[in-house]
Amino acid sequence: MCEIMTIAAAVIFTVIFVAQKNKGHFSKPVFATMLMFWGAALMWAVDGIASVLEGEPFFDISMEDTILGFIILGAGLAIFAFMLLINRAKKARA
Repeated sequence: MCEIMTIAAAVIFTVIFVAQKNKGHFSKPVFATMLMFWGAALMWAVDGIASVLEGEPFFDISMEDTILGFIILGAGLAIFAFMLLINRAKKARA
């Protein structure tokens, strides 16, 4: 379940990044968060492949895996919020 949640977050941040880039903006926090979620999705994909090679299903649809997915999403969004605050503080000083 954490794989599905992480891919969804990566796709959402990718859409936001592309929309901003098409308007001529470049947001470092959005870009960094997008890369973090894609990296996590790649990590979970490798874990899923290892699970398949051991005879288990690719997606783990358990409560523990869902909780892990929410923890990953929460941590990613917290880092995104922190980067936004730093970015706005730098712009306010300039």
